[in-house]
Amino acid sequence: MSDIHIRIEGRAGRITLTREKALNALSYDMCLAIDAALKDWAKDDTVALVMFDAAGDKAFCAGGDIAELYETGTKGDFDYGRRFWRDEYRMNARIFEYPKPVVSFLQGFTMGGGVGIGCHGTHRIVGNSSKLSMPECGIGLVPDVGGSLLLSLAPGRLGEYLGTTGHRMTAGDAVYAGFADYYIPEDRWPSLISALAETGDIAVLEAAAQQAPESALKAMQDDIDATFAGETSADILTTLKTRDDAFAAECLKVLLRGSPLSVATTVEMIHRLRSSTTTMRSALDLEYRFTYRAMEKGDLLEGVRALIIDKDKSPKWQYTDGTVPAVAVSQMLQPLGPNALSFEED
Repeated sequence: MSDIHIRIEGRAGRITLTREKALNALSYDMCLAIDAALKDWAKDDTVALVMFDAAGDKAFCAGGDIAELYETGTKGDFDYGRRFWRDEYRMNARIFEYPKPVVSFLQGFTMGGGVGIGCHGTHRIVGNSSKLSMPECGIGLVPDVGGSLLLSLAPGRLGEYLGTTGHRMTAGDAVYAGFADYYIPEDRWPSLISALAETGDIAVLEAAAQQAPESALKAMQDDIDATFAGETSADILTTLKTRDDAFAAECLKVLLRGSPLSVATTVEMIHRLRSSTTTMRSALDLEYRFTYRAMEKGDLLEGVRALIIDKDKSPKWQYTDGTVPAVAVSQMLQPLGPNALSFEED
């Protein structure tokens, strides 16, 4: 497949995303290919570890390829999207639960679906160019691909902040927030990849790791905790409106630009996951409840139209006054019964 290069090199199973012109956006076929390789290598004693990297310097993976989702969804066919998310989430869980080390090199943009493949392994490496984010609320989705679990585990109220604003994390931010493990200058990456393939020994990463740059998020932690601690998104908006400072003004601007339903549901999801004994599978199950309904009941199709297809940047969201009824959030997160996400092979 021209969009992805999967092979065994020495002791390593290597997966390189090669859709450089599309910022290595993840297609459905790429998801299936990754999952098949992971299944094979889990049983292959010659493979000591798995490595993810990507072509080009602009992006590791700037998200999922949603053009096909939009095309099918606008025709009333929601099954394609539901199948895509189901199989993608199974692959995300496989990476998280993998029995061997999984190393990812996250240059440039790592967004949405890129987080799902790049941030669930055991050794997540960032460099100077790294910019990580979960910007789904801006198109009428919620942070998914297991990102909701990472958000729920982030310090303080960073999860609510990152999940609703889509704030782009630098390398230092990503390490601080728990989305990455090591900061290593990117000019060292080619030699590290070669050494990992030759030896299968992840100790070379520990030796190469450097102190991560200062995190701006860490410096913002007190402001974030003070303003994003509300029980609902409406509480958060109310708190932000009572403040007269640049931080609150910027947060309000971004939050009011996203889908109110997505923002409200994101806050609820993070609270549920934080307050329970959460696993990756339970997080993906909760995400799937929303994405299963996203085209039919949510704002996804309108968000994609406004921001990606027509590019008028004027989406006509539901609940435009920002007041989202609690029942609307509950309905998006209701269990799916026989349609619930299953991790068993079909």
